[in-house]
Amino acid sequence: MAQYVPVSDRWLLQPLPLYGQLSPRDYDDLGFMVGLEVHQQLLTRRKLFCRCPAGRYQTDHQAEVLRHMRPTLSEMGEYDGTALMEFKTRKEIIYLLNNESVCTYDMDDAPPFEVDDEALDRSLAIAMLLGCNIVGEVHITRKQYLDGSIPTGFQRTAIVGTDGDIPFGEKNIHIRQISFEEDSCREVSDIGHVRTYRTDRLGMPLIETVTDPDMKTPEEAMQVGQILRHLVRISGLVRTGSGAGRQDVNVSVTGGTRIEIKGVPSLRDIPRLVHNEALRQRTLVGIRGELIARGITADDISEQGYDVTPIVRGTGCKFIRKAVDKGATVMAIPLPGFQGLLQVQTQPRTSFLKEFSDRVRVIACIDDLPNLALSTQDVPTLSSGEWDRVAKTCDVEQDVPVLVVWGRKRDTETAVREIAIRAREATLGVPQETRQALDDGTTGFERVLPGADRMYPDTDLPPIALDDERIERIRASLPLRTWERQALLKERGVGEDLAERLSRHRAWDLYEALAEQAGTAVDHNLLVSILLDRSCARPASLAAAGDWWSSALQRLIAGEIVPEGLWHCEQDPPTRLDEDEARGICAAELQFLGDDRPDDLEQIVPFAMARVMPKLRGRVPGRTVRDWVSEWSDDSNRKEVRR
Repeated sequence: MAQYVPVSDRWLLQPLPLYGQLSPRDYDDLGFMVGLEVHQQLLTRRKLFCRCPAGRYQTDHQAEVLRHMRPTLSEMGEYDGTALMEFKTRKEIIYLLNNESVCTYDMDDAPPFEVDDEALDRSLAIAMLLGCNIVGEVHITRKQYLDGSIPTGFQRTAIVGTDGDIPFGEKNIHIRQISFEEDSCREVSDIGHVRTYRTDRLGMPLIETVTDPDMKTPEEAMQVGQILRHLVRISGLVRTGSGAGRQDVNVSVTGGTRIEIKGVPSLRDIPRLVHNEALRQRTLVGIRGELIARGITADDISEQGYDVTPIVRGTGCKFIRKAVDKGATVMAIPLPGFQGLLQVQTQPRTSFLKEFSDRVRVIACIDDLPNLALSTQDVPTLSSGEWDRVAKTCDVEQDVPVLVVWGRKRDTETAVREIAIRAREATLGVPQETRQALDDGTTGFERVLPGADRMYPDTDLPPIALDDERIERIRASLPLRTWERQALLKERGVGEDLAERLSRHRAWDLYEALAEQAGTAVDHNLLVSILLDRSCARPASLAAAGDWWSSALQRLIAGEIVPEGLWHCEQDPPTRLDEDEARGICAAELQFLGDDRPDDLEQIVPFAMARVMPKLRGRVPGRTVRDWVSEWSDDSNRKEVRR
């Protein structure tokens, strides 16, 4: 047997292991940890801090507003790193306004209304479902956002519960906190220095559930996300559908740091994303170790850029020549000590070089790809003679990697500084970032990870005291949790798979209303199976279905109908046939089987059942009919043998 090699010692293997190729032991060796931040829109009539209607999405607009964002000092006199990064992008923010879904509060031209009571009550209910301790007072705070997604430059948010737990296998997942907050705008486009948003979603109330990093494999992260999603959905307190729920995933490994993967659209995407992010971090830790071994420190990396536009004018590299012909400035920055490292694979089909390309794209706003070229890259870019002249201009040896960027002069200067910043970060390990989830399961740089400096108290809204009467009223209205529903169903003899499905299904309320009436006279496995599969359990027909089911169960218990009759719940179940009449119908149908009946004895019973059942379905138990057909088949076979 091959000796086990810890994955932490395999960081430089090419290609990196794909998702599905590592064992739980490998993830444990990496020090792999995942935490979740699950966002779900609350189902309310109004937005959180104004009286505009919630849940109205539009594709048209009646007005546009242009804004520029700038950072402000925190309460401690510090600037948040994310705010400073966004300021460097020099973005113009355009808001598309529809009169039906936006007001002066959204545009920061009016103070907020008091918190919507419906949203607060629903937030408290979800916090209770997760076993959280409810706060005595709700304090509104401001969380700074300078990407333009909120026109005010900050998001109002408040914690309503802390220190909860949900069961997961043989352990508990700790819920750090539950908050409510206002949703952001919908992004329409982000091209160059112009970002455009629609404001219809802005201000809708959200619930945010934050877990501890208790998940130790990619699959656990997805499964816990599913538990949290099902739990809030069965409550009926949240919106469902596309865009109503989003999750951020926090990932770290030994030697790395907390990386937030922002806005993962589907829980199914989580395992591959966190696997790739874990290996990216482990690779960056390995690159840091190699730079230390080479004696490279952050102080060795200069921000000095070199204008090489005259050298590349007329180059055979089409995308660079095209940019230069349009007036672009081309600048170069050498990275001594990084020989062979920029081509190291950090994620599937992704090299370390992309870390630099992403910074140039996001911060310098040079977003036409490719947006940089590498002298040691094994793809055609500049000619060898042009690269020699670029290296000479930078005063470095030919084996030293040189990065070349192009664009407007101010943008290329920003790009050179960001390349130097990212190279310095490489000497320290894994930079704290918020990364975006890409369609291929990898992640890309989105912004610097926000810190505590972006949070400060809101001075427009007073604290909200939560009295005992309000808490108890909400607690009394809570539904059973999914795991409580499963335990109850198992007590009633329902199989594990059916219990798990019904515990998160919309038919639960109907089952709960019927369970007492069904008692022990009806097989609950049968009842649950029908509710899960038939149209009578759809939300639009739940109210009418209650009366139908109550009558049907009474007839079933009295023996007037057979269980199979309940499957046809779009109409009244047919009355049960007595045995003699049913046997007569069965015999009559079997008498007229055609000459095309199969010769194979194993096929004759299914063939005969297909002929008989249309006359008896729902009026005689199917198992009984099969017994009659089998008896007929055996008898026919004996007569054929005697003949």
